[in-house]
Amino acid sequence: MAIKKILIIDDEERLRSLVSRILELEGYKVYQASDGRSAINLLEKEDIAVVLCDVRLPDINGIELLSSIKKINPATEVINVTAYGNIMDGVQAIKNGAFDYIVKGDDNDKIIPLVAKAMDKALLQRKVQQLEKKLETRFGFDSIIGRSAAIQNAIELARRVSVTDTTVLLLGETGTGKEIFAQAIHYGSKRKDQNFVAVNCSAFGADLLESELFGYKSGAFTGAVKDKRGLLEEADHGTIFLDEIGEMNINLQAKLLRVLENGSFIKVGDTRNTNVDVRIIAATNRDLQKEIIQGMFREDLFYRLSVFTIQLPALRERKEDIAALSHYFIQQFALKMNKPVPKPDKQFLDELGAYSWKGNIRELKNILERTLILSDSPVLTAAVLPSELQAFDSPDNLMPDLAAVEKRHIEKIYKSTGGNKTETARLLNIGLSTLYRKIEEYKIQI
Repeated sequence: MAIKKILIIDDEERLRSLVSRILELEGYKVYQASDGRSAINLLEKEDIAVVLCDVRLPDINGIELLSSIKKINPATEVINVTAYGNIMDGVQAIKNGAFDYIVKGDDNDKIIPLVAKAMDKALLQRKVQQLEKKLETRFGFDSIIGRSAAIQNAIELARRVSVTDTTVLLLGETGTGKEIFAQAIHYGSKRKDQNFVAVNCSAFGADLLESELFGYKSGAFTGAVKDKRGLLEEADHGTIFLDEIGEMNINLQAKLLRVLENGSFIKVGDTRNTNVDVRIIAATNRDLQKEIIQGMFREDLFYRLSVFTIQLPALRERKEDIAALSHYFIQQFALKMNKPVPKPDKQFLDELGAYSWKGNIRELKNILERTLILSDSPVLTAAVLPSELQAFDSPDNLMPDLAAVEKRHIEKIYKSTGGNKTETARLLNIGLSTLYRKIEEYKIQI
């Protein structure tokens, strides 16, 4: 349980001592200061949750001191106390961020419950700050693994643009971590306390994507029984990440262009504008300039999206990062599976480094998850890698029949899941219907 710390600032020693004793009996740890300067020195050393501050101090007005306290820690709650209450001071205290403004003597019976309320608020704000720090650690730039020049260059560009409101276009192959970069840009921006909304444009048909993005009015179409807020509204004052933007229907692109130009759109079935303040980060693995030539992507939208472009490197272009990424994923999956964290040997890492990684980080992650499912050894050797990796990385050996390699690998994963087809399909990164077809084709049985 966190220690509940209170600071009493008052030049009357007897009053300080009396209030301090009362609050200590309530279980608080109480500090005392006789003037503003000593109070500031103490606040810079201790995490004080609540301050009881006299308005008239020897060196500063307590209402002015309030602003300095809030600069040190905005989550600290301040109760201004005075023997000479007046409305103007009370109003100014509240404007400066005081939790309350009370008069000595008149409100003695209210001190304990008032301090308790201020403490509850202060502790809640600290919990929020801790959660925000966890989010920044999990989704910020420090969460991006890699020391290669290629990835560090991309991180540096993303850091620079994150503090602006500029639209960003992330380019790169599938699985290179575009959503991770989008999250890092959001949590590095002034919008970090607002929503981050991610949308995969390839996951919806044109009509459904329009409804999801922009929302609709009741009666706009069959089944629209009530108004629906779109994802752009959900991201208002925050960030929306439009993944696979190249898959968006060209008619819908015109509607998105309007959002970029003036921050407004018309919901499906509506006649009035809806206004939003939202930052847009888009991503694609397509060559949008080729799409423009083929008439599949609007040129004006491309130029609005590509104000600041970041090219994310493929994993084969940053192979020196494979070992660090592997150690990270191995640790994560071992914890998830409640297993001791195994150590990959040199040959294991060499085999990973020699592979082409067409699926990039996503493929590496899937292969390491499968490997940990199949291995209970404290050391990961090349022998536990999936067959396709071993076949790919053995140029001195005869390449086995591709169908035989595929069959053996599916069998291993299928058996490891106890015949759970849904889980097997997920680990193989294939559709469930494809798995059924392969099981029938290869006559696979447990």
